[in-house]
Amino acid sequence: MAAKTKSTAKPVVYDENSIQHLEGLEHIRLRPGMYIGSLGDGSNENDGIYILLKEGIDNAVDEFSQGFGTEVDIEIKDGRVKIRDYGRGIPLGKLEDCVSNVNTGAKYNNSVFKQAIGMNGVGIKATNALSSYFRAASIRDGKMAIVEFAKGKKTSEKSGKAKPESKNGTYLEFVPDEELFGKYSYNMEMVEKRLWNYAYLNPGLIIKCNGKEYLSKNGIQDLLLTEMGGDKKSLYPLFNYKGENLQFVLTHTSSLDKYIYSFVNGQSTDDGGTHVSAFLDGFAKGINEYYKKNYDSKDIISGLIVAIKLGIDNPMFTSQTKNKLGNVEIRNPIMKEVQISVDDWLSHNPEIAGEIEEKIIKNQKARAEINNVTDKQIREAAKSVMLKIPKLKDCRYHLQDGEKGSESMIFITEGDSATGSMVGSRDVSYQAIFSLRGKPENMYGHKKSSLFDNEELKNLTFSLGVQKDIENLRYSKIVIATDADNDGFHIRNLVMTYLLLFYEELVLSGHVYILETPLFRVRNKSKTVYCYSEDSRDKEIKKMGVNAEVTRFKGLGEINPSEFGQFIHPKKEGESDDKGIHLTPVTIQTLKNIPTVLQFYMGKNTPERREYIVHNLSQEIDA
Repeated sequence: MAAKTKSTAKPVVYDENSIQHLEGLEHIRLRPGMYIGSLGDGSNENDGIYILLKEGIDNAVDEFSQGFGTEVDIEIKDGRVKIRDYGRGIPLGKLEDCVSNVNTGAKYNNSVFKQAIGMNGVGIKATNALSSYFRAASIRDGKMAIVEFAKGKKTSEKSGKAKPESKNGTYLEFVPDEELFGKYSYNMEMVEKRLWNYAYLNPGLIIKCNGKEYLSKNGIQDLLLTEMGGDKKSLYPLFNYKGENLQFVLTHTSSLDKYIYSFVNGQSTDDGGTHVSAFLDGFAKGINEYYKKNYDSKDIISGLIVAIKLGIDNPMFTSQTKNKLGNVEIRNPIMKEVQISVDDWLSHNPEIAGEIEEKIIKNQKARAEINNVTDKQIREAAKSVMLKIPKLKDCRYHLQDGEKGSESMIFITEGDSATGSMVGSRDVSYQAIFSLRGKPENMYGHKKSSLFDNEELKNLTFSLGVQKDIENLRYSKIVIATDADNDGFHIRNLVMTYLLLFYEELVLSGHVYILETPLFRVRNKSKTVYCYSEDSRDKEIKKMGVNAEVTRFKGLGEINPSEFGQFIHPKKEGESDDKGIHLTPVTIQTLKNIPTVLQFYMGKNTPERREYIVHNLSQEIDA
């Protein structure tokens, strides 16, 4: 047995010199995730560059909500953002403090800012700290102050008289730092969605961005109608309730899924919180109180579509990104207010009450049908997959394992060659693989019960753990990994059809992704670069010259395991942007598109669909 050698490494010294103090903006730059969540390149609506934008707009909208200024002007061009409001303007002597000193601001004072979005004195400071260039200017009663920063460090300041025609207000300009975010770009579709939300939540506010105007007259009622694609899909006229601090608009649709759009002080709370759970409990209680019945809340809420707007002086969000409300003291008051309002509404609208009870009974029957069929079939199906699910190469940790499984993912791929590349390079602790034998069955027009008659989709359903409902989902991310060709695109559509028809909530709750892998490898003797588009390929060929060797990856299986690992693991520090996993989230912007899209792509209109694909999609697929 070989003798152990002593380590020559010096022990790490832990003494007084190891203790560091970071000023506020330095800490934000060192630990940006604590303040803005993920960094990202702008391809995901939760990427940090949108949080920086949001913080700037929030301050402008807060001025409007306090009764000052009716317009916000925004320009987004080449990664540079400019925001101008016409409110009171930050007090000139405190401009620098308000944009650079963490925990400094007027929003701790409820007499100055009531029910404001920002309450923690951090937001715009994060924008400053994480920008390569940041400029703030304030105009108050003919005077102005300007301060400029670079990466959180002040570079200049000045004050003096404003131009005679200048209106009071605040101006912000910033450029997110590429050292932190990498090459990024603002997706204007994602920006527009945010701007419309600001307009819906602040009726009368005019927002202008890059020449386009956003204005809502009817607030969250406009939001609900837009999301439904008009009022034709509602089973009865919208119920619009407006209390002192709580407002909501609701109706039922023929769907079994519920859709909730919730906001607190103008902040979208995508992950819900106490106000949402209190609303749903209050709604169910109000319904049962009116009918003197004890309907299951699932049957009451199925098909409900609602927008909720809450104003509160001291909101407690569960993180700086403010996606979920945590105030427990509001639960009982909201629940009671909703219960009373619903009972009163139904008392004055007996026809609507009849429509709702009919919907509840239909929901009962639909749920019973699903449960009766699936209970029996699940038991039968479980016998064949009890020991080992065919074509599943599982991972060690799942969502049910807490923090260890929080990043768990399953790759849904096609064929043995692609699976082989992944198996050789995956991390078995949190990455699973389910291999399709070929093209799965097109489930458009089928009932859910037919899932368990299809061997492959039955196995996939058990792999995901959603045979009963999505509460037992085993993986945080469901990643569709197919080839970048016609067949791969078709298989991706078939998998998406399966998910949208039977497990739409998985898509709506952000669990489904598309794996983007490189289309080309360009290399010479000293350098290798992976390219995701023809434009990127051509640029690299120019850089490397005539001796560049170009490889086209037609399928995942053509990328060997030693290379493939670079594209299914997080990018390491110092690696170029072509490395690391590239995931595109699958999102559904509006309810109205789902049936239309599925009908077009997966229905029986074959000649029309083929014609469209040939003329519009083939170039993208083969790029």
